[in-house]
Amino acid sequence: MIIYPTIELKDGKCVSLTRGRLAEPEIWHIDPVETAHGFAEAGAQWMHVTDLDALTGEGDNNELIEEIIRTAGIPVQLGGGFRSRDRVEQWIDKGAGRIVVGTMAAHEPDLLRELAKYHPDQIVLSVDVYQGHVMTDGWRTASAFTPEDFVRAFDGAPLAGVIVTDIDADIAEQDGRLGVISGLAAHTRHPVIARGTVRSTDDVARLKYIPNISGTLIGRALMARDVDLAEALAVARPEPEPTATFQ
Repeated sequence: MIIYPTIELKDGKCVSLTRGRLAEPEIWHIDPVETAHGFAEAGAQWMHVTDLDALTGEGDNNELIEEIIRTAGIPVQLGGGFRSRDRVEQWIDKGAGRIVVGTMAAHEPDLLRELAKYHPDQIVLSVDVYQGHVMTDGWRTASAFTPEDFVRAFDGAPLAGVIVTDIDADIAEQDGRLGVISGLAAHTRHPVIARGTVRSTDDVARLKYIPNISGTLIGRALMARDVDLAEALAVARPEPEPTATFQ
């Protein structure tokens, strides 16, 4: 299972949001570029960056994100406000390893399929779930789609994966959160990346054994030092299969 250490950017700062409230970010007083370097030094294979300002069209983190992509030393999975072909392809050209798309998939599903066709294994579908429905526009608008129907609609596209977020994760019980993730993982052939479920290293261990979970994003827990990245990476590594001893 792949651990995606995560940076959320707002006004050039590392932040965390509670239930998507953009007006009330928790600010972490750390350097985003140094933090990205630290992820690579700890042994991460990938990292994830969300540009929160791009969701609202305010602010500009472009230069900062370009520096992270250029210097981190590991590929970057980038999300935040990708609603047009031009913006997706612009960031692929700038070196982003993957682009995460959510709202576009709800409004222009054929465009998402086309982008996935021309950029195979570089497009990730984001599925944000609240009260049984897929949310769009940065968690602000409820769509008519159930998450199961939404992910099934893209089973034929060569996606790199599907990020599943339970927006109620901060207030739900652990079993309930894993139920949403594991249920959706059973409804798609694409590898599922869980978000919003890890508060401790034990949560990584639980996710590791859910079928079709290929990874998890960890942001707030790393920033608050509730999870040590090197330890989480060690837990997520596949265990060697037992081998028979022949005399």
